[in-house]
Amino acid sequence: MRYLPEPPASSPARVGILLLNLGTPDAPTKPALKRYLREFLSDPRVVELPRLLWWPILHGIILNTRPAKSAAKYAAVWTPEGSPLLAHTAKQAKLLRGHLGEKGMQAEVDFAMRYGSPSIADALERLKTKGCDRILALPLYPQYSGATTGSAFDGLFQAATRLRNVPEIRTLRHYPDHEGYVGALAAGIKQHWARHGRPDVLLMSFHGMPQAAIDQGDPYRDDCLLTGRALAQALNLEEKDFRITFQSRFGKAQWLRPYTDRTLAALPSEGARRVDVVCPGFAADCLETLEEIALEGQATFLGAGGGEFHYIPALNDRPEWIAALAGIVRTHLSGWVE
Repeated sequence: MRYLPEPPASSPARVGILLLNLGTPDAPTKPALKRYLREFLSDPRVVELPRLLWWPILHGIILNTRPAKSAAKYAAVWTPEGSPLLAHTAKQAKLLRGHLGEKGMQAEVDFAMRYGSPSIADALERLKTKGCDRILALPLYPQYSGATTGSAFDGLFQAATRLRNVPEIRTLRHYPDHEGYVGALAAGIKQHWARHGRPDVLLMSFHGMPQAAIDQGDPYRDDCLLTGRALAQALNLEEKDFRITFQSRFGKAQWLRPYTDRTLAALPSEGARRVDVVCPGFAADCLETLEEIALEGQATFLGAGGGEFHYIPALNDRPEWIAALAGIVRTHLSGWVE
């Protein structure tokens, strides 16, 4: 069947909000990681190499070597609730639904992952079943990149091709300097400093991406710098008090600089005894924050002679963040709801 069966008509029609995040394996195991990495690394938005060049590398090398290593990393941060990213995103959707309801806005809220489960197609079908004929897609990436937000939209509109009665869809592109988002970041940092004191340097680590993508017009770096500067201003930081860096590079090509790991290794020799790290681009804690930064980053800094390292958790289910999400939603639902 080309198109999915349509649910019974609902009256009145409802508005749906779909939170979109990157994805996660189903379990911290080699088979699960192989499935997840195959889907993730097969996306031409993620790896822009020609298929004839990339396919032998992916299927002949990476999928035979990387899943076991990645599974061990995931196992180090897995929780009783499962994947941290999945658990936090589910909580965000639930809390956002409650927050909007308390403000008198009746809307269905669901979430989906670009790769893995729950899929965008399944979430779209659930919203349709609940009578949603207008859907706002809200990627949980504050900074736009073709490899993240662009790919999420690809998945959304691809899923819509299976629907006979396609709902009206709005997409939210980015919000790198949104007052509520920056305020939620600043509130978490200030609360951490109230308990633990201030560091010599606050390092703002964003996910990296190949420099070639920036050179070809991807605005991601500009969005990251916009967030970093806005956050520094909200915290009344001087230039010497913070650094903006990029993590998670992969392969031999040049990625966005400065690199987070190299900066952490160099800071002790520059006189920094304590460093705090925050990852503003991650709305929810995940492998890249809990393992790469909180564990590996700490080992790098202390191993280079640093004295004290703190990872400041992501936004997760902080009340300020849920309120910020609600504010973003209300703005972008103008004309759909009162």
